[in-house]
Amino acid sequence: MATSQHDLSFLWPLLKGLVVIYVVLVGSVYLLQRKLQYFPNPDPVPLPRGEAFRGLQEVALPTEDGHRLQGWHWPGEKPLTLVYFPGNGGNRADRLEWARDFHRLGYGLLLLDYRGYGGNSGTPTETGLYRDARAAVNWLARDPGRKLAYLGESLGSGVAVEMATRAAPAGLIIQSGFSSAADVGQHRYPLLPVGLLMKDPFDSLPKIRGLSCPLLAIHGDRDRTVPLSLGRALFEAAPEPKEWLPVPGAAHNDVFAVGGQSYWKKIDDFLNEVSGSGPDGEDSPQTHKQ
Repeated sequence: MATSQHDLSFLWPLLKGLVVIYVVLVGSVYLLQRKLQYFPNPDPVPLPRGEAFRGLQEVALPTEDGHRLQGWHWPGEKPLTLVYFPGNGGNRADRLEWARDFHRLGYGLLLLDYRGYGGNSGTPTETGLYRDARAAVNWLARDPGRKLAYLGESLGSGVAVEMATRAAPAGLIIQSGFSSAADVGQHRYPLLPVGLLMKDPFDSLPKIRGLSCPLLAIHGDRDRTVPLSLGRALFEAAPEPKEWLPVPGAAHNDVFAVGGQSYWKKIDDFLNEVSGSGPDGEDSPQTHKQ
């Protein structure tokens, strides 16, 4: 017995060492979590020139806590403007190709950069992003005759859901969305108590149950950043009317490229319906099927 205890005596220091390493890891993740959650490109973004971007305007959006956010407004021919809430990386220049293809459908577009992104002051937080979103919606509300729709991509899905429950749009599009950022973090770091650590959980699942507008949810079926199951869970929690569009072969950042014409047709059909106009400009009922 003595020999056995002696042989196992090294396990206690090893166990204590592992516990210390784990505690340090958890503490580091807690302190640095916003650097793991947000990846802003803070560089100012020049307004693109050329015939392809004719009509694109630079706008400054004042927030309630004193920031002035730079963004792009692109008026369209149709009586609906889409407010685009981007994901957690880069800045609006990275969405320029998507914006150009969207604008070809005839809708207006407001492309927002959050605080800390695209030359804007401040640092991103969940509360801050909600304030930035309100600034964008309030700026567009100066034209009461124009309908609004929201599109939230990835992290922006949490912002879009929050805004849709505060100021209901004509329609909501969620692309690569999730039930909560905490669920995404738990998927990425399965050995850490992410739910207990997270400062900015973007908990969309309970919020979307109160949605009062049509929903279109789009998700790549090969998304490893935000698993399809988390997007589907958010969709399932939403009330009708709603529609689910999986994009075969798409990962997290290439949904519109992989989706191609079917992706754009679905968005166009959805926005035509929620704006009250069918393909020929006549009123069409807002009916969506799962």
